[in-house]
Amino acid sequence: MKHFLNLLLLLIFMNASAQQTPYELSGKTETATYQETIKYYQLLDQAYPECKLLTYGNTDFGKPLNVLVLARDKVFDPITIRKNNKCVLLINNGIHPGEPEGIDASMMLARDLLKAGKLPENVVICIIPVYNIDGIFNRSGTSRANQNGPVAYGFRGNNKNYDLNRDFIKTDSKNSHSFQEIFNIWQPEIFVDTHTSNGADYQYTMTLIPTHKDKLNPGLSAYMTGTLLPDLYAGIKQRGYEMIPYVNSIEETPDAGITGFLESPRYSTGYTTLHNTIGFMPETHMLKAYDKRVDATYKLLETYLEIVIRDAKKLVENKHTADKETASQKEFTVEWKLDQEKHEALEFKGYAAKQKPSAVSGLDRLYYDRSTPYTKTIKYWNTYVPAVTLHKPIAYIIPQAWDKVISLLKLNRVKMQRLTKDAAIPVEVYYIADYKTAGKPFEGHYVHSAVKVSPAKQNLQFYAGDYVVYVNQPVNRYIVETLEPQATDSFFNWNFFDSILGMKEHFSAYVFEDTAADLLKKDPRLREKLEQQKQKDPGLSKNAEAQLDFIYKNSDYYEKTHNRYPIARLLTETQLSLK
Repeated sequence: MKHFLNLLLLLIFMNASAQQTPYELSGKTETATYQETIKYYQLLDQAYPECKLLTYGNTDFGKPLNVLVLARDKVFDPITIRKNNKCVLLINNGIHPGEPEGIDASMMLARDLLKAGKLPENVVICIIPVYNIDGIFNRSGTSRANQNGPVAYGFRGNNKNYDLNRDFIKTDSKNSHSFQEIFNIWQPEIFVDTHTSNGADYQYTMTLIPTHKDKLNPGLSAYMTGTLLPDLYAGIKQRGYEMIPYVNSIEETPDAGITGFLESPRYSTGYTTLHNTIGFMPETHMLKAYDKRVDATYKLLETYLEIVIRDAKKLVENKHTADKETASQKEFTVEWKLDQEKHEALEFKGYAAKQKPSAVSGLDRLYYDRSTPYTKTIKYWNTYVPAVTLHKPIAYIIPQAWDKVISLLKLNRVKMQRLTKDAAIPVEVYYIADYKTAGKPFEGHYVHSAVKVSPAKQNLQFYAGDYVVYVNQPVNRYIVETLEPQATDSFFNWNFFDSILGMKEHFSAYVFEDTAADLLKKDPRLREKLEQQKQKDPGLSKNAEAQLDFIYKNSDYYEKTHNRYPIARLLTETQLSLK
């Protein structure tokens, strides 16, 4: 009976009208629920042998992440797909379930491609139906106060109240862990993460954040800026929608100009950049009607597919080349800053920003007058320059105690070896000399920034089972930007190593007084160092406790591990016993 009912459901679904999505059946005013979305993809899987609905890992909500794979030749094995040099396009939806256009547009796109028999021969399409499963169940019509529809939608935070588009490096959520599993299994050439904007009002329905050109591999950047982006803008314009770069205003309104958005690795496209994947965050405008936003998303996805099909061979070759270059790359920029001297002219279609009395406060308030549209040239700052650049070591050595770090490196295809016996190894270590810490928690962390390190050469003892990571891999950028403390989204900045910042031993002044006097008597260099410090800091002469502390921290009594970053840099070729 169960088999008969499934067959009956399948026959009903294969009827043209029944293949409509929940969004279409609602008159294009509602977005699909999680259950409706997955059921729809399950029926596609049953109806068409060219698609397969796969599951990976788990999420904080207790459900696995789904991926619908569309493959014309019915081959769904990623290893075989890569051997056949096919290009992979990965589309991620519902990272913010209150921004659901991609959820509905992807369902229609998958159906239309399958129904028309128009799947490409040289491209495999992977669609994550809903990434933040937790958030889509938290459904209302009020959580996005500035948004024009749909009737109801999900919530930005997941069940741990994390914004999952800030979680890609720190991986506090199971969602992020499962996404990274999917990403590193399929290794896409192009990644698209669908969103809805907030901010100013203007005439465009669609805006775009691409992987930033200045921090992308040079070959990939040249292709993206010279071919992909111009064709993307032209292609969607031909489909009825003009597009503009994401409106990241330098002032309250766009009139004074906008800046390019620099996505660090906490964001989805910042993370994918570490793997030489060209990433995009399309952002529809929250005040446009929901059906227009879904339509614009659909047509942008169509445009992506058109270009990826045309350039599939080039995209695969470009990524192979970028991976080889990254494996041999010596210098890595780990922090960037906006070049405020360089800007370009950008034609912008907006609405006049005006003031009128507020009905709430009686004071002047901003509004955009849609009866006064304009087209004008504004400034666009989109050049970032290196702020911190580092020379890579031969290898990093990671004590096995730091298991979360090791787990994430493995998840990201980092090849690791282990010491087979205890060894004292000459390495460079960092002492954390200075850093700033946020006064309030951000995404569950008191994030560090502005890190300064003091390098030192030491012979350190390592033990059998500790990990050695050679920096000669296609994933070098992931290795360097997570393990170097100065990197914007390093594991250090996300508090993975905060335990090293606290001393475990100290002294009692009345006991250490005699010890300190003896140290000064026996070590004239220490006495001279103390005197020099007094000259630099006049207040030190009047502070007995501070003088004892200075002597303590410049003696053998002071613990060598305090503020010492635990991951060492191997700078010279050294024979190690490894497995």
